[in-house]
Amino acid sequence: MVAYRIDRHNGVATYVQIVQQTKQALRLGLLRPGDRLPTAREVVEATAINPNTVLKAYRELEREGLVEARRGLGTFVRRSLGATPADDSPLRAGLGAWAAEARAAGLDREDVAALFAAVLDEVFPTPDGPSGHPDHPSNPSSPDNPSSPSNPSSKPALQGGDPS
Repeated sequence: MVAYRIDRHNGVATYVQIVQQTKQALRLGLLRPGDRLPTAREVVEATAINPNTVLKAYRELEREGLVEARRGLGTFVRRSLGATPADDSPLRAGLGAWAAEARAAGLDREDVAALFAAVLDEVFPTPDGPSGHPDHPSNPSSPDNPSSPSNPSSKPALQGGDPS
């Protein structure tokens, strides 16, 4: 079962954090089809958030076809996401080594997340930029982007966020 961690200071809505963490658990294989999500009461007891927030997150996951509510039984995973390599894969080991190297170089968790998000945006570009909006600050084609190639004196902007 997944245990949600709510960060009240990151500016991301609480229900969105629950949706993101559930999707991450699905991608990593921590949740599989047929698994039951924690009840709203269990999440409320563990995180001290409003039960309606949990229900809103679960409705969003249900709308996306990832989970289904079964009256009187709970909310269950319908399908998984992605094909994330297993814990013992060479890709995961390489990423772990890279993260350890970044930590040894003095980067903190937020620095690593921002750097990784920037690299993801380069390797997996979206047509309208990482946020889906043409004027997103990390979209190189945006006229408002200070790190645009047309501004050679600037450093690339590092953007954090959920790659899902």
